[in-house]
Amino acid sequence: MSKKTTRAVLSLTVVGGALSLLMYTSLTEGAVQYFKHVDEVMATPADWYDKPLQLHGFVVDGSILQRPRTLDYRFKVKHGNQEVTANYTGIVPDTFQDGAEVVLRGRLSHEGFFEVEKGGVMAKCPSKYEADGGPPAYPR
Repeated sequence: MSKKTTRAVLSLTVVGGALSLLMYTSLTEGAVQYFKHVDEVMATPADWYDKPLQLHGFVVDGSILQRPRTLDYRFKVKHGNQEVTANYTGIVPDTFQDGAEVVLRGRLSHEGFFEVEKGGVMAKCPSKYEADGGPPAYPR
């Protein structure tokens, strides 16, 4: 084998090994995080216990409870005909309110609660971001 061929084979082997390792580490169970709607998860909750999830839904009106003088929250999130109670400790976004669309990062516990991880509440308020007739005209 020539020197060039040996170098090419060695280079391809190293690059292939690095890509294989990258794929393996990024696709292992601990690294995968599913994005699901509340109704998808709560239809078969046992399938989702203790798996890392990003859970999408809407905060149920009147369900937000906060333990006095703490950052402990309990609230319900709904999508479709299903809902789940979420527990969270931490600072919530300003847009977190009744009816807000949320994505929660965490895990479904065997008790049926969605345990949100620290910093795992992302909320948006659609009315705040709706277009008001389009952007202003660009000056010529």
